Amino acid sequence: MAKGEETRQAILARAYELANVIGVSGLSIGRLAEATGLSKSGLFAHFGSKEALEVAVVEEASRQFVQDVMVPALQRPRGEPRVRAMFERWLAWGQRPGGCFFVGASAELDDQPGAPRDALVQACKDWIDALTTAVRIAINEGHFRADADASQLAFEIYGVALSAHTFQRFIHDPTAIERAHRAFDRLIADARNPAR
Repeated sequence: MAKGEETRQAILARAYELANVIGVSGLSIGRLAEATGLSKSGLFAHFGSKEALEVAVVEEASRQFVQDVMVPALQRPRGEPRVRAMFERWLAWGQRPGGCFFVGASAELDDQPGAPRDALVQACKDWIDALTTAVRIAINEGHFRADADASQLAFEIYGVALSAHTFQRFIHDPTAIERAHRAFDRLIADARNPAR
């Protein structure tokens, strides 16, 4: 990696940390300059605009999500073990300071049209598609019933994770993660192929 790319990556990592706590819209070139000790003009040279910085932060969050959630989950055996690993790693991702970046940013950007929202929507769709594909594979492997609805199951898994985030981070329910595991286990038990 070239020095300029290394610097940009370090800036993005710090920008992502800030955005996860103060929100995507709260992030500015000036605030990032203070946090990194770099000049505003230097940061502007890397991103060009606040909107471009926001898009880059969403892309950085996606990169980290793939690295920390998807890659390890995809190393698990195909089928139910992989679906379970995707859910477990997503819950763990939400335990970080600031919680799940995508949940917070979705609430923040849902009514704000523009490139940052578009990038966030695409990242969420990519994750939903990955969940749906993992469920379809579990059906094909015979782990889940042949008549299981992959899209519906992915929707419900997504809903359990969103509930866990709300109950844990916003309501401060100490049982949120335990409840999320129970809800997930019920979904999987219902989808499981009884012949196995």
